Formats: sequence, structure tokens, C-alpha cells
Amino acid sequence: IHSLEVYITISVERCMSVMQSGTQMVKLKAGSKGLVRLFYLDDHRSCIRWKPSRKSEKAKITIDSLYKVTEGVQSDIFHRQAEGSLDPACCFTIYHGNHMESLDLVTSNSEEARTWVTGLRYLMAGISDEDSLARPFFLDFLTWMKQTFEEADKNGDGLLNIDEIYQLLHKLNVNLPRRKVKQMFQEADTDDQQGTLTYEEFSVFYKMMSMRRDLFLLMMAYSERKDHLNTEELATFLRNEQKMTNVTPEYVAEIIEKFEESTENKQRGYLGIEGFTSFMRSPTCDIFNPLHNEVNQDMEQPLCNYFIASSHNTYLTGDQLLSHSKTDMYAWVLQSGCRCVEVDCWDGPDGEPMVQHGYTLTSKIPFKSVIETINKHAFVNNQFPVILSIENHCNIQQQKKIAQYLREIFGDKLDIGHALTGDSRTLPSPQSLLGKILIKGKRLPAYLSADVEEGEVSDDDSADEIEDDFKLKSTNGNGHHQVESHIRKKLDSLLKESKIGDKEDSDSFSIRALLRATHQGLQKNLRQVYIADRHSKSRLTCQSVDKEDECQERSGRDTGGQFNRYRYGRKRKTMKLSRDLSNLVVFTNSVASQECLNEGTPGDVLSFSETRAQSLVNHKTEQFLTFNQRQLSRIYPSAYRIDSSNFNPQFYWNVGCQLVALNYQTEGRMMQLNRAKFMVNGGSGYVLKPPPMCKGSFNPFSEDPLPACPKKQLILKVISGQQLPKPPDSMLGDRGEIIDPFVEVEIIGLPVDCCKEQTRVVDDNGFNPVWEETLSFTLHMPEMALVRFLVWDHDPIGRDFIGQRTVAFSSLMPGYRHVYLEGLTEASIFVHVLVHDVYGKWSPLILNPSFTIMHFLGTHKGNQLRGIRGFFNRSSKSSVDTNTSGLRKRSISDHLLRRTASAPAKGRKKTKMPPSESVSTSGQETGIERRFQPRSPLIHRPMSMPLDRLLQGQLSLCSPDAEQQETGSDSGIGKDTVTLIIFFIFSIIRLHAV
Repeated sequence: IHSLEVYITISVERCMSVMQSGTQMVKLKAGSKGLVRLFYLDDHRSCIRWKPSRKSEKAKITIDSLYKVTEGVQSDIFHRQAEGSLDPACCFTIYHGNHMESLDLVTSNSEEARTWVTGLRYLMAGISDEDSLARPFFLDFLTWMKQTFEEADKNGDGLLNIDEIYQLLHKLNVNLPRRKVKQMFQEADTDDQQGTLTYEEFSVFYKMMSMRRDLFLLMMAYSERKDHLNTEELATFLRNEQKMTNVTPEYVAEIIEKFEESTENKQRGYLGIEGFTSFMRSPTCDIFNPLHNEVNQDMEQPLCNYFIASSHNTYLTGDQLLSHSKTDMYAWVLQSGCRCVEVDCWDGPDGEPMVQHGYTLTSKIPFKSVIETINKHAFVNNQFPVILSIENHCNIQQQKKIAQYLREIFGDKLDIGHALTGDSRTLPSPQSLLGKILIKGKRLPAYLSADVEEGEVSDDDSADEIEDDFKLKSTNGNGHHQVESHIRKKLDSLLKESKIGDKEDSDSFSIRALLRATHQGLQKNLRQVYIADRHSKSRLTCQSVDKEDECQERSGRDTGGQFNRYRYGRKRKTMKLSRDLSNLVVFTNSVASQECLNEGTPGDVLSFSETRAQSLVNHKTEQFLTFNQRQLSRIYPSAYRIDSSNFNPQFYWNVGCQLVALNYQTEGRMMQLNRAKFMVNGGSGYVLKPPPMCKGSFNPFSEDPLPACPKKQLILKVISGQQLPKPPDSMLGDRGEIIDPFVEVEIIGLPVDCCKEQTRVVDDNGFNPVWEETLSFTLHMPEMALVRFLVWDHDPIGRDFIGQRTVAFSSLMPGYRHVYLEGLTEASIFVHVLVHDVYGKWSPLILNPSFTIMHFLGTHKGNQLRGIRGFFNRSSKSSVDTNTSGLRKRSISDHLLRRTASAPAKGRKKTKMPPSESVSTSGQETGIERRFQPRSPLIHRPMSMPLDRLLQGQLSLCSPDAEQQETGSDSGIGKDTVTLIIFFIFSIIRLHAV
């Protein structure tokens, strides 16, 4: 065994050596003969790079973005090559990125291909190995440090001079006086070559510059002002602040062993500031609950009691009109946790059904290849059932072929007979369907005899979703190319328009303008193309946004591109359905969406476009909620979203819709909400709905939806930020100004819970800004709430998006936590999380009034109101912010922080604050700019606590002794003054509400 391990180690190292030396390979691309490039693994084994390239900085693929590596000619690009033209042993494909992009490579011999496949798989396995708590942090940080040093070393001599350090600090958003930088530079420069820093010296310089004062003060609070924590003090911190249970001496010793860098401290059982910093930045102290990385909810309830991760037009890689269809998308979507995928089936050549987006110019893929891919990847990461949404547009013969492939390829995965033995009035549970695939589609009517081979069923539901909006039907060859060219130009315009809009919200721009332009352009530019085909059935059919009635009247008589509205009151269409395909549909029978919500059996599934569903939510809320308590509903994006943008899924989750289908290929705000939603239960694709949504009466739009249940108050202290980069679309890139960051925290849930708060702006500091601000939120249904942390760069004309992280409220960890921004290596914000139970109808103002009072009266009144802060805040003595010695003029942290790079901003006052986003009633967000001067006041819901009881002294906020102590002579403010201030604030809020 030992010899085998040695052999494997030598073999892997040989692979690494060959890869780092570089290999010439042919890079295949669609529509080209291939490009010869030198591919190599960088020195840190973190990226695959190639040259030559016009974009040398972008010519790389990071190892942590790799999805899988396949040998042979398996990808779509390889399939397009002439059969027999390539040796499969010399071919391999690297899949990477969020959209499963493929890098298809051909080597000169099979040994080179095998070397790269082996090496890449080894590196991918290493990235996923998280046996050690400290390992992910140390690996990421070490890689980042080395890359940062190399990029700063402009002349490539392995040394950094003072000018290169100045440029690096500007890139890192550090605004330190040059005198201080020079002083630290000289302290770190200890070798014979004075005036430059080696990598080791740069590491010392970086540690001096980046020492976390906030963590240092936190450590001192528990170490009796020593520069280290012993085992007892560390255990106390974990229990009191991090709310950890079962903190054993062995666990504490393990933390010190893994995170402490000093051997001497390890022997003494001490955790110094560097070890404490590493521990606080490790996954153990991330804001996301690590227990939620695994399935942790009850999986024995009926399917209708779960939100189910769902994909729309799963096969598409981009927009809805011109993009490619790939089987790889099914593999990526399924392994990312999606449990409901869509397959649009159309008649193909030679009797083989194809998958495509009908009436568009998207590419086609064989149905059989899609099913084989689903079968291979459906249960790689979890065994919970997959719903296959079959949209059937095929003739009877090809329907039989579809049924044949489903039975042959899926086999036992379709056998759910054991689940039929239960109560027929309820759906089976996810647990009872482990490893099974449910076919969602049409069923023949029960009144037809079992020996009838085919029959007619309604085709008037959402299956042919594009008919409800617009179609692009086939035309002659010349017209086809002109249509494609025109639509491509419009899609390019849409992309450019979206980049001008709000970087954080891909839905902030107007698609209506694009559709209007597309309509007018097609009318004008294609009229000549279609004039010769005046009476042909081939025509372009779309839907006009603003002139649908006019176009409805012109339908059938105008010769240009026509826009035809199919209304829900039209004559019902029918289609022929094969018995073979019908028999495969058991628990997920697609029925017409026009049917009444009160009818149907538990196995019936209703599908709605987002606009139709929105109408139901607004006008039949109670019926829709009741329907979703016993049956499944599926919501899919409007056909207007030709760019594959997404609607806000929260709007439909709030009424219990289970299958809220999104375009997974489009990254942005809505997919980030979707990921956060399903991370709660280990990314299994199933999340249990709150009990009130599963049974009983519930109104999600009420001011107090659950009056008998306690509410949750979330108190977030936003402390600091770490290594915040410049905005990704900064015009000047790294050469631009140092950012002025601020943090916005948004609650997304029931309408009554939706709100935003934001910190002040810190000037000229993206490396380690300090905010030290407390934000408070009250949640009526916390199980439905998502907490979204956004970091913005304040700009004189608005704001620029830097990064975000979205976490479900139920996954928040208490205490001091780091919030790592999604997709950014080192960027994070440091927060303290506290959650209280709130009973009755108290306003958030009553629960945490000092923050609001300070806000209304202004920070310049701080000296007079310090007594008020102590009067209301009854924090735990264990907190580092607790003032146990009474009033003090300035804390130790203020003195220390103002002498460092992380000092709070105290310079110019901002005259403009960033624009706020508004949320429409449909749940879709817009980017309407609002200017604030200065920061906007907090907006709380109308309070319902009687003011008279408070003023008459019937409601005590604290004990008389504590009140006397906190409002004594030191504060300079008496109890009567406090009461008057409270009365003043309540009056303002009541006037505002009126």
C-alpha cells in the first residue's frame, strides 16, 4: 500500500510538472478550424492559462471554476466535427463556469491528453477537500497573496520597490499617508537589498498593514487586555458571543492547533491575534449555518408542502431566440440542485424527436441525448426526485418514440408503484420517491377505454407557452437570414442597455422598449422580404406591448411581421396524445390553466406564465393559496423575456407556488435569491414551506399575517469591510479612484417584512472600512425571509455595485460573523448578528428606539444623548460594545481606529446618497433613481402599541434603579426629557403614516 501511495504521488507530481511546462494543443471553436495554443498550469496551480492571446489577463480558467473534465469526443463541439477526423484518445473537454462553458482541446498524442485529464481531476479533488477547518482559508489566502505579489511586480524581478507598493495599495483601495507606508516598508525590508521587498518581506509588510483592529479589540475584550486568548477565554467567547453549545476543551484545543501560527503559543494553549483572525475568517465563523450544508428538514411530507427548485427552457445557454441548445445544461442544472427541468419536444428528421425552443432560431438537440444526460446526472449530488416537464409538440409516431426512450433509458427510475399504495388524496413525499423521475405531461381522459391507443386532450394550457405571446415561424432562406441578423442587433442593443442599468439588478432596464423597437424594426425592414410571400402561411408573429388591440385587428391581413395576441378566452385547442406517453404520467398531470382552482385531483399540476399568475395572486389570493396546499403549480417567465431575464420568485413563493421556474443560464439578482432559498436544506432542491402555508388560513398581504405567532427582531451590527474591490465595471479599472463604500441590508420576504437599511459612507477606503452601525428589522414570517447584504461604491451621480451575498434568515448564525461576497475571493464584511423573539404588536421603534432617536436628532447631538443610548440598550456584558463603567467620552476603539487605515470617515459629508430601488406590485424590481439628502429616515410599519400607556408610566422600559443610573447627572438629561423626546418621535412617525 505504501509503495502504491508513493507511485501515485510521483505520478501526480509528474503530471503537475508537465502541465506547468506547457503543452501545445488545438483549441476547437464552433465555426472555426481550431487554434493552436500553448496551454499551461500557473506556478500556484490555481489557473489554466494559454498564449498567445490578445487578452492575456483574461486568457485563464481558474481551477475552482472547473465543473468536470471528460475524455474523448463527448461535447457538442466535438460532435460537429467530421466522423473519424479526430482520435478520441487525444481529445478532452474542460467544463467550467456558471454556464457550463466548454474548452475543447486536442493534443498531439494520447499520453499528453491523459496527463492533463489526470492532473486536472487531481486539482479539482483538492479544491473540494475540506477536511481541515483552516484549509480553505489558508489555501485561498496563500494563492491570493502570491498572485497579488506577482501582479504588482511589474518588471518581473521578484522584488517590489516603493513605487510598486504605492500602485498596489491604490489597486487594493488603501488610502494611507505615504509617510506611514514608507515607515512600514522600511520595517519589513530587513535583508541586504535595501529598498525592495522579497515575497517573504512583502508578507510581513502586508500583515503590518492589514492587522484587524476590530478583531484585536474583540480579542482584548475577552483576554483582559492581553494579546492572546487562553483556552478558557476562547471557550467563553464561543459560548457567549458565537452561541456555540458543547464547547469542549478538546474542541478549543483543536482550534488553537489548527489556526495558531506560533509554535510557542500552541504549546502554551494560546491563540494570538493572527490565529484569532484566521479562525474568525474561516468557514466556522461564516454567517451561513454549516449544518444547512446537509439536508436538515422533514422530507416525509407531501410534495405540495415543498418549494421545488425549477428551471425554464433548461436546454438554452442564452436568450430565447438565437442561443444554442446544449445537453450539458441539463448536467449543470441538475448537479446545482435543480429538481424540475423542462424538455420541449418537437418533430425531428428521420422520426427522431428533437428538443428546441419552437418558432425561434435556437439550435436543436436530439431528445435521446437529453434523456441520456438527465439519466447520468440526475442523482449525482442527491437522491430526491426529479420532475421532467415534457412539453409535447410531436405527432403520434414520435410521441411513441419519446415514450420508448423514457422507458429504456430511465428504466426503474420511472417505477413509482410503491408510492401509489398511500392515500390517493395526498401526494407522495420526496423521501418516498428517492431516486425516481416523475414525468410531468398530459394524460388521456379517464373515460377512454384502456385499449384506446390515442385520444384528444386539451392543448390550451401553458405547454405551448410561446403561442400565448409570439412566434417566429419559418420563412424562405433569404428572409431567414435577415430576420436573424435583425434580432441579433436588437439583442445586442438589449445587452448594452442592461450594462447601463443597475449592475445589481438585471431586471432594472425596460424590455418593453426593446419589444417596441423590435416590432417597428421588423415591420419596416422585413416588409420587402415578405411581400412576395403575401399569402403564404409562413410569417413572423410576435406580440406588441403597447398596440396589441390594433395588431389583433390587423392579424391575417397585414403582410409584414404581425403581432397576434392569443387571449385566454379563445376557442380551446386540442391535440392528439399517445397512450404510451400518457401512461408515464402519474402524479404530475398537466391540466389547462384556465380550469378553476377549486377543481382537480392532487396529481393535477397547473402552469401559468408570470403575468397570468400575477393576476391570480392579486385577485384570487385565498383560492391560489388553498390550491397550493393540496396541488402543485408551476410559474414560468413571460415570453416577453426574450433575453432570458428572470422575474422575482419571492412574489410567487409568498403564495405557496412550488415550481417557480427560472432561466438558470442568466446570472443576476433573481438567481441569487433562488440559490439562497434552496441552500437552506443542503441544496437538495426541496425546501419545506412554513406550516401556515401548508394548512389553514393565511394572508401573505396582511399587515399582521400571523397575529398569534411571535415575531423575530434581527439586530445587525455592520462593523467593517475587508478588501473590497473597485466596481467590476469601473471605467478606469484599477487606476480609478479609491472607493467610498457603504453597506445596504435588504429583507426580502412577505410584503410586510420587505425593507432596506443602509450604513453611512466611508470615504476613500475599500481595504478595511469601518462603519460600526446597527440596523434593526422585525420579521413576521422569518421562514420566508432572505437577508441580502449589498456593498456599494458611493458616486456623485449615483452608486456602483461592488458585490453581494444573500442568505436565508433561518440560515443566519448568531454572533460575530464574516459575510463573504459571492464570487469575490477575499472581499467580506464583518457583522454581529442578534435575534430576539418579539411578542404582541410592538413597533421596532419601541424595541430599539435609541438608534431611531439618534437618527432623527442627528449625530451632532451625540454628546447630549449618550445617556439615552445607555437608557435603552441593555446589552449582554459579554459584548465588546458594552459600556460597563458608565458614560465615557471616547472609547478605546475610537482612539485606536483613528490612528490606522481603518479609521471611520470623518471628512466631507456626502450631499447625495445612492438611488433606491423600488419594488412593483408584481414583484418585479425597477431601477428608478431616488436621491437622498442626506440619508433617508428609517421607515417602519405603523406602530400599534398604545402611546398613552407609555406616557402614563404604565409600561416600564427598564427598572427604576437602572433608569436612575443611566439617566443620572453624567448624561445631562433627565427622565422627563427622555419622555418628551419619545413623544416627539412618535408624533413625527404618526404624522408620516397619516
